[in-house]
Amino acid sequence: MEKNKEKRARLEKRQRRVRGKISGTAERPRMRVTRTNAQIYVQVIDDVAHTTLVSASSLDPAFKETGKRGSNVEGATEVGKLAGQRCLEAGITSVVFDRGGHLYHGRVQALAEGAREAGLQF
Repeated sequence: MEKNKEKRARLEKRQRRVRGKISGTAERPRMRVTRTNAQIYVQVIDDVAHTTLVSASSLDPAFKETGKRGSNVEGATEVGKLAGQRCLEAGITSVVFDRGGHLYHGRVQALAEGAREAGLQF
């Protein structure tokens, strides 16, 4: 149990460190990635107005239609494409990427590449 608490504390410390350097505005909002073992989530956030502009996840009905899972790279790529399409529909063309304390590798990287394929710039 202690091991999990320490692991979570280290993740929260990394998240705070990243958030000290990254901030989203209305012109260039922050694209926040949250990852669990089974799912992956993304939010596009305007930190000035404290609002979520766009969100997508592996639990969305639009993602479920693809038949993929959120726990692998292929699913993360699809979630990234879905988030990118929703951003473009909302008029957002460029974002600041917030990896949420996780390494830019695997599912986090695949989500970013999927969003770039959809047309987002970051």
